[in-house]
Amino acid sequence: MCSKQGSMGWVETNLGSIIELNYGKSLPAKRRDGGEFPVYGSNGIVGSHSKALVTEPGIIVGRKGSYGEVQFSDKPFYPIDTTYYVNQLYRQPLRYWFYQLVFLPLNQLNRSTAIPGLNRDDAYAQEIALPPLAEQKVIADKLDTLLAQVDNTKARLERIPKILKRFRQSVLAAAVSGRLIEEWRSNSGSYIHPDAVDWKWPPIPGNWNVKPYSDLVDSRLGKMLDKAKNRGIPTKYLGNVNVRWFDFNLSEAQEILVSEIERTELTIRPGDVLICEGGEPGRCAIWDGRINEKIVFQKAIHRARVSEFITPEWLTFNLKHDADSLILNQLFTGTTIKHLTGKALKKYPLRIPPIDEQTEIVRRVDQLFAHADRIEQQVDQALVRVKNLTQSILAKAFRGELTEQWRKDNPELISGENSAEALLERIKAERAAKAPAKRTRKKATA
Repeated sequence: MCSKQGSMGWVETNLGSIIELNYGKSLPAKRRDGGEFPVYGSNGIVGSHSKALVTEPGIIVGRKGSYGEVQFSDKPFYPIDTTYYVNQLYRQPLRYWFYQLVFLPLNQLNRSTAIPGLNRDDAYAQEIALPPLAEQKVIADKLDTLLAQVDNTKARLERIPKILKRFRQSVLAAAVSGRLIEEWRSNSGSYIHPDAVDWKWPPIPGNWNVKPYSDLVDSRLGKMLDKAKNRGIPTKYLGNVNVRWFDFNLSEAQEILVSEIERTELTIRPGDVLICEGGEPGRCAIWDGRINEKIVFQKAIHRARVSEFITPEWLTFNLKHDADSLILNQLFTGTTIKHLTGKALKKYPLRIPPIDEQTEIVRRVDQLFAHADRIEQQVDQALVRVKNLTQSILAKAFRGELTEQWRKDNPELISGENSAEALLERIKAERAAKAPAKRTRKKATA
C-alpha cells in the first residue's frame, strides 16, 4: 500500500477484516418457481423464486465457474451454491463495497486445476485501504454518477453497429433497384420485367433486364473430398465455414490429398464467386487469389464464374440483398436445415443492368461500405477506451483522487470518531460480538 493513503486518513488493511463472504445455497433449476426474487449464479441472474435466501439487498460474488464476477442486488435475492454473498457491512454503504469488489482482481485468483474457483482465503488476503464511513458514501455516489455516464456512452456505442448494418442493407437495396445511380443514369424509367412477376421485387429501371442465373454464370457444386486417401497432392481446400459475407476466414483452412483430376476440376481462381449451399445458404464472397498456390473448394460450396454480362461484385450484391430481405428463401429446400441446391440456383432471376451501370454501382457501394467500415472501426476503438475508462475511474476512486477536495472541505467527517481507524475498530468489535462462543471442554475430575 502506498503511504499517500495513510496521509489521507485511510487505513491499510485486508478485505477479510471488513467483509465476510457467505456461501450461497443449492437451488436446482427445476425447483425455481418463477417468483418475485432473483436467483443469482456466478455470472448473474439465472432465474427467480418465491423465497429469498437473503432478505435484504446484497452483493454476489462468483465462487465457481465465472469466479470473481461481482453482481449487485438492490432487493432480497437467492444466491445459489456456486456463489458467495455479502449482506452485512456494519452500516457501510453496499454500493461502495460492490465497486471495491469489482475493482479487486478476484477473477485472477483461481487456484483450482479442475473447475475454476475463488477461494475465500485468497479473497480475504487482498490488501485494501479503508476510507472513513462518510467518505465511502461520497465515493459511492460519485461512482454511481460517473459509471452511469460510462454505461450510457457504452450503450450508445453498442447501438451503432446495428445502425450500420441497416445502413449497408439500405445501400444494397438502393443498388440492386437502381436508385443509387438515378441521377447518373441517362436512360431512366421503371417497370416490372415480365420474368420477375413472381419474384417479389420493386420496380427496376427500363434499360435493365432479368435473366436466370444459369444464363449468366458457369456454376458447379463442389464434391466431398476423401480425407482417408493416402495418395495425392497436398492441397488447401475451402468449405462453407471459410466463406463469410464478402470475405474469407482462412485461419482454419485445411489441407487434403487431392488427385490431379480433382485439382483441375475444383481449383478456384481470382474472380470466382463461392456461394454457400448450406449453413447460411447464399452467403458468398469473391476469391481474390490471396493465397499464391492452388486451392480447391469442397462439398456444400457453389463455384460461380460469371459471363461478360455480369460482374462478380454485382452477383454478390444481389445475393446479399436477397438474403437479407428473405427473398432468396424462395429457392431454399429442406424444412429444418435449409439448402440452396444447384437446381434451385439455376432458376435464380438476376437483375441485369448494363455493365457500365454495374461498374458505377459497385464503385459507389464500395465507397459507402468503406465509410461504414471506418466508422465501425472507430466505434470498436472507442468501446475499448470506454472499457478502460471504467477501470481508470475505479482506480482513481480507490486512490482517493475523486474525493480530494471533499476531504479538504470536511475535515471533521474524517477525524476522531469519524476516522477510518475508529470505523475499523467498530467493525472488529461488532464482528467479535457476533462470533459464536468457543466451546471449552470441562476437565475431568479425579
